[in-house]
Amino acid sequence: MKLLQPGAELDGFVIDACIHAGGMAHIYAVHYAKGAIDPGFPMVMKIPRMTAGDGAENIVSFEVEHQLMQVLTGPHVPRFVAAGDLHNVPHLVMEHVPGKTLDHWLAKPGAEHTPLDASTVAELGEAIARALHGLHRQNACHLDLKPANVLIKPDGTAVLLDFGLSCHAHYPDLLAEELRKAVGSPAWIAPEQVVGVRGDPRSDVFALGVMLYELATGELPFGAPTTAGGMRQRLWMDPKPLRAHRPDLPEWLQEVVLKCLEHEAALRYPSAAHLALDLANPTQIKVTARGKRTQGTGFKEHFKRWIKAAGKHYQPSPMPSQQIDEVPILMVAVPHHDVTDATLYSLRQAVGRSLGIRPGARLACVTVISPGDTSSTQSEHSETSVHRRHLAMLRQWAEPLDLDGHQTSFHVLESNDVAGALVRYAEGNHVSMIVMGAATHGIQMQRFVATVPIKVAMDAPCTVILVKQNLPFERLHA
Repeated sequence: MKLLQPGAELDGFVIDACIHAGGMAHIYAVHYAKGAIDPGFPMVMKIPRMTAGDGAENIVSFEVEHQLMQVLTGPHVPRFVAAGDLHNVPHLVMEHVPGKTLDHWLAKPGAEHTPLDASTVAELGEAIARALHGLHRQNACHLDLKPANVLIKPDGTAVLLDFGLSCHAHYPDLLAEELRKAVGSPAWIAPEQVVGVRGDPRSDVFALGVMLYELATGELPFGAPTTAGGMRQRLWMDPKPLRAHRPDLPEWLQEVVLKCLEHEAALRYPSAAHLALDLANPTQIKVTARGKRTQGTGFKEHFKRWIKAAGKHYQPSPMPSQQIDEVPILMVAVPHHDVTDATLYSLRQAVGRSLGIRPGARLACVTVISPGDTSSTQSEHSETSVHRRHLAMLRQWAEPLDLDGHQTSFHVLESNDVAGALVRYAEGNHVSMIVMGAATHGIQMQRFVATVPIKVAMDAPCTVILVKQNLPFERLHA
């Protein structure tokens, strides 16, 4: 299809300029023709390439993106405006989101890579992981995540682009039906995608791991294979450890990235929300041998994996929302003053039961303190020492729990609005369930703060379990 010229009109939209000419589509800045209501944001029109030399995947990809763009919502996808069908000039009109793609942080062709510090890599990764979780909660998987398809807005929010290779659990997977081959970008495609398994949200976690690896080292973990055999190698091979490229990188970053790049989906982060929480709290990441090693996996181990991969039968992917529900982030609000042992015991019992029936669930232990608690200039009451004391209290509270197999982190929040702080934490970290006392955060002041659990229950974006004090526990001291 020929390039449209500025001033040309198509289905009520006026072409301003071609801003991108890619292998599968042309992108134009557009505006409404006279008489139409301005949507309040800039727009772009995407027109797929459909010349005689282009493959059938261009047509199918357009149909897939046409389908998904109309149902995806939220701050991490462009807003859909309009679409044209295949019988005329196929096109999609959507919001033009300001920002820079992730390519901005990578080396340009022929240029030398400028290493990013670990905190910048973590910040970018956390933003992308949150965007992915927002997509997965809508039962969609991107499946073509790469630097060109990730936009970082000026406020740091990540927006995902180009859903032509994606799939949605509630709609037919047109690419799987029509093409019947591995579909994705070779450098970033996940092992299960190579053998034709689509729709697993952990495939996007793998692709994010590839991008984090490249951001940190300037290298692609598996190179850029051009054959199916080259892509299949990631079914059993590990990439070179990040710290073999850059010894200055912290072990926690290598731990996170290599966990994303595990060859089996079950060994990766169970959801993008788990990954985001780790990247937001690097000091609490548990570093294993994976994060410490500086040498690659040996031939013998790779050979055993190759044998296993050759005879493995891959199962259909779980529905994204189901995968998230099976490994939730569980948050417990632990009061820190005017609280009885019975209440703390009851909270611990409730958390233990909840974790016991959810293998792989993550626990976030949270307490809220007043900003006045850290306002003193005396060293013994400094912000650092106050936070350290409350973190120690949370860890002591959690010690009796069986946390084997459950990642756990501890968080001290500062706010005069206890309920608001808890709700904001739950929203920001995609918490699936909150456990808190039915009447906590003070016995003497209960008349004033008893509404905190009710406020949380009313405003929280997830399930809230209110735990009553276990009275028999008190009688043990009688």
